[in-house]
Amino acid sequence: MKGLGLDRLALLLTVASGTASAAPPAADARQPVSMPAAARAELRAEMIDFMAALNELIGYLGEGKLAEAGQVADARIGVGAMGKHRNSPPEAIPGRYMPDAMHGIARGMHVAASDFARVARKGDREKAYGALQQVTAACVACHATYRLE
Repeated sequence: MKGLGLDRLALLLTVASGTASAAPPAADARQPVSMPAAARAELRAEMIDFMAALNELIGYLGEGKLAEAGQVADARIGVGAMGKHRNSPPEAIPGRYMPDAMHGIARGMHVAASDFARVARKGDREKAYGALQQVTAACVACHATYRLE
C-alpha cells in the first residue's frame, strides 16, 4: 500500500468493510467547530499522529512489550504531548477555537494516555487494555460530539 493516499485508503477501507452505500449520509448532528484553516490543518495532523501512535502501541501490546507501549503513549499522546502549538501563530493553535467541553475531552485523553503508560509499565496486559479503553473512549466521545467546519 506504499504511496496510497489517505483518501484512497479511506475509500478502500470503507469498501472492504462493507459499509459503503449509495444512500446519502444521515444528517450530521455533531456540533460544528469553526476554526481557521491553519488550526484545522494542525488539529487534523495531530489526530493522524495520535492514530498512528495508537496503532503502534497496540502492536506493542500484542507482542507483550508493555513498557514500549507505555513509552509511545507517554511521548506521543500523554500529558507531555500537550502544548505542541503554544509557539505557533494564533490562527494555527486549535485549542483557541475549541469549545470548553471539547477542550476538556482532549485534556482527558492526554491524562488517560499518561495513566495507560503507568499501568502498561507495571506489566499487566489485561489492566493495560482496560486503561487503553479510557484513551479511545475520549477519542470516540470527541469525534461523536464535534466536527470541524
